[in-house]
Amino acid sequence: MKSLLIKLLANAAAIAITAAVVDGVNITGDSNSDKAVTVILVALIFGAINVFIKPLVKLFALPLFILTLGLITFVINALMLWLTSWVSDEADLGFHVEGFFPALLGALCVSLVSWVLTLILDRD
Repeated sequence: MKSLLIKLLANAAAIAITAAVVDGVNITGDSNSDKAVTVILVALIFGAINVFIKPLVKLFALPLFILTLGLITFVINALMLWLTSWVSDEADLGFHVEGFFPALLGALCVSLVSWVLTLILDRD
């Protein structure tokens, strides 16, 4: 349970940092508390997509993993962030990714920041 909470907080911080750094990844809200709630909800959606949908996409893309020596992972991560943006738009959350290239840069940034924060926060 503690590890899931740490991962959620790391993803939320990574999404907030990505929105601040990458043009085309936006979080909107009336106040800072609205933005914080949006970031937490988007992190939950992003986590659910990564748990349920990403493994299926990776399974179907297995030949591409072999062909590209794993570089297709960047594209799959971008598609998962873009899907998160679409689900967030449908749920009227203030998170939006404006295209594929912002999704690619955003996915790279989210992955790196989340990985570093998880290393720092998840010390037993």
